[in-house]
Amino acid sequence: MSVGASKPSGILSLPARAGAGRGVHDRAIRHSGNRPRTSATLRLSTGHGGTSAARDDGEPQTGSANDAGGQLILEIQNREAPLATDRCDELEIYLNLARRVKVCGPNQLWIADITYVRLKAEFVYLAVVLDAFSRKVVGWSVDRTLQSRLPLRALQKAIANRQPPPGLIHHSDRGVQYACEGYIRVLRDHQMMPSMSRPGNPYDNASCESFMKTLKREEIYANDYRDLEHLIESVEKFIEHYYNRCRLHSALGYRPPEEFEEESGQRHAEASLAASTLTFARGRS
Repeated sequence: MSVGASKPSGILSLPARAGAGRGVHDRAIRHSGNRPRTSATLRLSTGHGGTSAARDDGEPQTGSANDAGGQLILEIQNREAPLATDRCDELEIYLNLARRVKVCGPNQLWIADITYVRLKAEFVYLAVVLDAFSRKVVGWSVDRTLQSRLPLRALQKAIANRQPPPGLIHHSDRGVQYACEGYIRVLRDHQMMPSMSRPGNPYDNASCESFMKTLKREEIYANDYRDLEHLIESVEKFIEHYYNRCRLHSALGYRPPEEFEEESGQRHAEASLAASTLTFARGRS
């Protein structure tokens, strides 16, 4: 591989061979050190000797054809996977309290997140609410839409199931579904404190991300669902009858969430009423 003299970061001379399009593009990105752009054009020779040039000039190209020199022009489009939640800078963003809280019992810190599930003919979405103390799923909802009603149903189910005391911290990412007026109103009506992650930092939501990974590996990818109703039925069985009651967690001393909460309640009868502790330090957000 040699770098062209006129544009050392943009034009690369590459050997032409069948099926090399994707590998050529990947090597060009690694060599230049640039992030993938929205479009790239590859010029591959038709096999009469010489080399071909790959150029990414940032301009959108359409179709594929042979140019005057007999080179085959291929267009590669780089598309990113859709996000389950969209940031909205116009809505109010709340302080990240989850990083500062020391949880000593259930119903002190809840963590919420959204993921997608691919069915045969469509994508659907799952919203969950997790108790950070026991990793128990306290609320969940499945729908075809990403509108705020999806996580709102999960939150309302969690409130009905747990009846949390005032002062509970509700942590989520900065998705518009969690920052919208209707969702924040429900939190405040139940005297919950909203908390939001730092931008682009999944570690603040690690326990919920871990649950999503477990759900997909042990349930979603292992089954073939007929339709949305079949998925909802299966997710309910997984969460309510297996994950919360039977699945062992290393972080809980290899106990399931419900057993961990029961044993914790026996050791500390006042644990569910104890106040969580918040610590603050300069330079942390």
